[in-house]
Amino acid sequence: MEKSKQTFMRKMSAKHLIMLSLGGVIGTGIFLSTGYLIQTAGAIGTIIAYVIGAILVSLVMLCLGELSVYEPSTSSFHNYATKYISPGAGFVVAWLYWLTWTVALGSQFITMAILMQRWFPKVETWIWCLIFVNIILLSNIIDVRWFSVSEFWMSLIKVLALTIFLILGTGGIFGFLPISPSGSAPLFQEFTANGTFPKGIGAVFLAILSANFAFSGTELIGVAAGETENPKKNIPKAIIKTITILVVLFIGTIIIIGALLPQSSATLTESPFISILNTLGVPYAADIMNFILISAILSGANSGLYAASRMLWSLANVGTLPKKFAKLTKRGLPIYGLLLTILGGFLSLFSSIYAADTVYLVLVSISGFAVVVVWLSIGWSQLNFRKQYLKSGQSVADLGYQTPMYPIVPWLVIILCAISMIGIAFDPNQRVALLIGIPFLIICYAYYELIFKKKIADSQIDETNDVKQEEKV
Repeated sequence: MEKSKQTFMRKMSAKHLIMLSLGGVIGTGIFLSTGYLIQTAGAIGTIIAYVIGAILVSLVMLCLGELSVYEPSTSSFHNYATKYISPGAGFVVAWLYWLTWTVALGSQFITMAILMQRWFPKVETWIWCLIFVNIILLSNIIDVRWFSVSEFWMSLIKVLALTIFLILGTGGIFGFLPISPSGSAPLFQEFTANGTFPKGIGAVFLAILSANFAFSGTELIGVAAGETENPKKNIPKAIIKTITILVVLFIGTIIIIGALLPQSSATLTESPFISILNTLGVPYAADIMNFILISAILSGANSGLYAASRMLWSLANVGTLPKKFAKLTKRGLPIYGLLLTILGGFLSLFSSIYAADTVYLVLVSISGFAVVVVWLSIGWSQLNFRKQYLKSGQSVADLGYQTPMYPIVPWLVIILCAISMIGIAFDPNQRVALLIGIPFLIICYAYYELIFKKKIADSQIDETNDVKQEEKV
């Protein structure tokens, strides 16, 4: 199957890559779910969980770095899985990743609409959904530079919010800021107020699963590799800085929340940020957090639409979707992929409202499972890539970026991702992800092998015959 001759424009710098990745990662997980995790696993257990999550995502990004610098392409890990594992594996990875972001779009639209009702209670949620859809569609459809700049500023709001929270929280812990109502510095007394692990070590293991998902989105750097200027320089720089920022912000945030928020507090039902900002005497804390949450979700939706549309383009570019989806505008944008993803987001939104216990449950389960599968595919691809690279007689010294400690790093990624999948089976709330995700993966792979593989082979034969006919003429 002939690939599209159109190319994406390389306009993203290292700072845009960093903010794109942060935009996909920093969301409701850190702003809303951390209180619940600390309540169940304890502050120390949650810190351990996030440290392990940070280690895993760092290993994944080290693998992706070598692949992306050597072969920077749009929706790269789909291409790497296709090339270094099997075409069927690449097909499955691409569809899983597209589904992940598309399902997220539906929940993000409705969540932003509900948050806006705090300020505008008389405006219907569907109106806000349409407004936010148009905002992210315009951000993605004008120009990749425009997208990069808009995502940069939206992500910057989240990064600054977490940074300011860390500064204020540190001031509260060490007594530089008064704590209401006691007025005394708590230091780290709350860390073990209910014991080191309040609900046992099993709760910590389940918190690790949540931490892994909290770090998902960092791989967006690989999606944007084909639109990055000077990828050999900018991709490694973006990876190192992204991981550093995430580790400092995420683990620092957990430490602050664990130290300042009582584990028995009833306010764990809302954002722990609001509770802590209120105890520090920050005025309008709830309104401030509402604005930050909307910015965080809007940024995530913006990144999600970008990533999902590139996956559709990548599938069409190798012939597993109609060629129309490989068509780019004059500004290098996959217009049909953007529109189909927006449509998918709307369908996800409607299913969350009208079929929450059936269709939407299936979609959410598959998308949650997909993150681990994608990370596993990156480690597996890098493992096989290096083998093929060396087998071809080339030297590791010639690689623009080298994954350190090969093959230990990719094997650790594969093993840790496999352990995460096994761990999902022990969590009653996430077990459905395996029960639905694994059959979906098998069906996708079988569909490719039994149907698309034959279609592509027939198409290649037809193209070869056409070429021969032209040569005769």
